[in-house]
Amino acid sequence: MHIHILGICGTFMGGLAALAREAGHKVTGCDANVYPPMSDQLKALGIDLIEGYSPDQLRLKPDCFVIGNVITRGNPLIEAILDSNLDYVSGPQWLADHVLRHRHVLAVAGTHGKTTTTSMLAWILTHAGREPGFLIGGVAQDFGVSARLGRVNDGHPFVIEADEYDTAFFDKRSKFVHYKPRTLVLNNLEYDHADIFPDVAAIRRQFHHVVRIVPASGRVIFNGTDAEIAEALAMGCWSGREAFGVEQGWHLTADGRVDFGGERFGDLQLEMPGQHNRLNALAAIAAARHAGVAPAEAITALATFKGVKRRMELRGEARGVRVYDDFAHHPTAIAATITALKRAVNPGERILAVFEPRSNTMKLGAMRARLPASFEDAALAYSYSGGVSWDVAEAMRPLGERAADFRNIDDLVRAVVDNAHSGDHVLVMSNGGFGGIHDRLLKQLQLPLHALP
Repeated sequence: MHIHILGICGTFMGGLAALAREAGHKVTGCDANVYPPMSDQLKALGIDLIEGYSPDQLRLKPDCFVIGNVITRGNPLIEAILDSNLDYVSGPQWLADHVLRHRHVLAVAGTHGKTTTTSMLAWILTHAGREPGFLIGGVAQDFGVSARLGRVNDGHPFVIEADEYDTAFFDKRSKFVHYKPRTLVLNNLEYDHADIFPDVAAIRRQFHHVVRIVPASGRVIFNGTDAEIAEALAMGCWSGREAFGVEQGWHLTADGRVDFGGERFGDLQLEMPGQHNRLNALAAIAAARHAGVAPAEAITALATFKGVKRRMELRGEARGVRVYDDFAHHPTAIAATITALKRAVNPGERILAVFEPRSNTMKLGAMRARLPASFEDAALAYSYSGGVSWDVAEAMRPLGERAADFRNIDDLVRAVVDNAHSGDHVLVMSNGGFGGIHDRLLKQLQLPLHALP
């Protein structure tokens, strides 16, 4: 089959393209901006990429067009496809029909922690020799890729990051309802995606929809501390359930041992700091057990788990200042990331938090009131408001002199470098490239003090 993917450079669609290519399909694709790192990965796989959405691409005559959820009505290529009455399908539906069918799907859903938990679970199954397939919304350090087909047998595991964002312009259901999970992890549930959901109740309804399709022989692994998850499950659940994060379910004892039902399986050793990552690990251990991996073996695997790119990833050190990259873009994730780093560094070492409000929810200003409290554990907070229309500086005003807002990245870099000193940790948080700010910071930090521009 020849598929042509619209919006191919997105993380999900790029992973789908890699899976389709590995499965033997001919794959081509297009995007408004053909950009690395996904463009480099796809070209290395021999996938031809086209810049833009010209209707001329109909001449490729694929068997099917696979439509990413970034594509809207009015896009010239999609209008030509509709006018010509050609076959098209959403990315999640194509994946369900051609990759996930008859597999044991382990889906990881939640507002936060999906990428890390999915990566942990895929690593546990790999370490156990299960040869899982996976599709992750990021690049796990242990794999170096975001997607892999794995062993293609009926019932063989496939681990997928299950996003609640909508499927396509013609299918407004959340993507995860297409995956038909047998094992479903529900990490947490908060209000997000203000561009498509009016309130948290609308998101909760989508979580209920995915719970409805887990078979009775399946299992829902859920965060026992999350009130919204509890409400979603109270709407109906017909599967086995196991909680994590509470004493009645999977939890850590005071001495760091993993406990479930009074049985203790071993000490949890993680390179990644933070309470949120320990909860992610418990969820992964529980889900892996449902796929046949003993908890003790899962704990052993996690001791060697290297983490995920853009999840508190150390990008470099210069002049005694460490620069990190993190994907955090929601107030809860920002707070958890800063707190985790603060607890991991030596007493007295400062955290300089650098934040870009880039997500659709942040651009709409839906979370502005919660921002200041998110930076409580940062010594200094720097924001870049070049991409938003609301007043970020005003929102951050409760932090007083600890906060500074910039509409120019060069000015932001200069301010951070001027204030950073040896022993500081600069934590950059954005769900985008942020203008290459990490390398710019490291480059400026390497200059002699008298040579700074």
